[in-house]
Amino acid sequence: MQQHTLAGEITQTGVGLHSGVNTQVRILPSPPGSNRFFVRVDLPNSPIIPAQVAAVSQTVLSTQLGKGQVCVRTVEHLLAALAAMGVDNARIEIDGPEVPLLDGSAQVWCERIAEVGLFAQMVSNLPAPVVITEPIWIYEGDTFVCALPAPETRFSYGIDFNLAAIGNQWHSWLLTTNLEKSSADFASEIAPARTFGLQHQIEHLQKSGLIKGGSLANALVCGVEGWLNPPLRFANEPVRHKILDLVGDLSLLGIFPVAHFLAYKASHNLHIQLARKILELI
Repeated sequence: MQQHTLAGEITQTGVGLHSGVNTQVRILPSPPGSNRFFVRVDLPNSPIIPAQVAAVSQTVLSTQLGKGQVCVRTVEHLLAALAAMGVDNARIEIDGPEVPLLDGSAQVWCERIAEVGLFAQMVSNLPAPVVITEPIWIYEGDTFVCALPAPETRFSYGIDFNLAAIGNQWHSWLLTTNLEKSSADFASEIAPARTFGLQHQIEHLQKSGLIKGGSLANALVCGVEGWLNPPLRFANEPVRHKILDLVGDLSLLGIFPVAHFLAYKASHNLHIQLARKILELI
């Protein structure tokens, strides 16, 4: 059986969306079976935080992983890029509390992964792929996320905003068993989609101590009159970004189960609830 790690080292710096803190990330090759994990190199003894569902400590407007008092925030875009590009094992060293937002998407991460390439690793005891055989639903009001039995792994998402520039949008992306094709599709169709916010919510979020590092350079902002910082990279860029978030959150399962993941107006909180439910059942 085969896994992959990076064929080289990636170094990237930038500002965190919520903390406003500049950090440097070094992503290094890691041994077979070690999975993806973070290392807080700025702290004594360089504590390790596994990129696993059990390590999720907060889901307010981003996904945060923690172990004891140590945490790393806004991990979803980087983890989505690593998982979708086929990087099973990676040591992610970071010298601060939050992964850089960069341009608000996963495009830079995908480009850097493609630059260094993958290194194949032989593994003797890989677990069998998880196949979802019964529907699993998590819902709250009219929002939901579910895993449905399907022959292939697919991510579909719907959003609905009372702003004309966004409105109702749907998109779907298929994770094929052809790693080269699947990673290329992800890099071109999902990874470039940037995070987005609503103009009328910004002041409240700032007063709540959030989005300290947010700007029109790293997030799309939509108001009643339309987008404050066009042009969009896709007509439905917001919903594609929601797929990016879902892929990142479900990557915490280690490997993606064979299922159709379907979400509507969901959140990081619901994504993680689904991941926990899947872990319970398997």
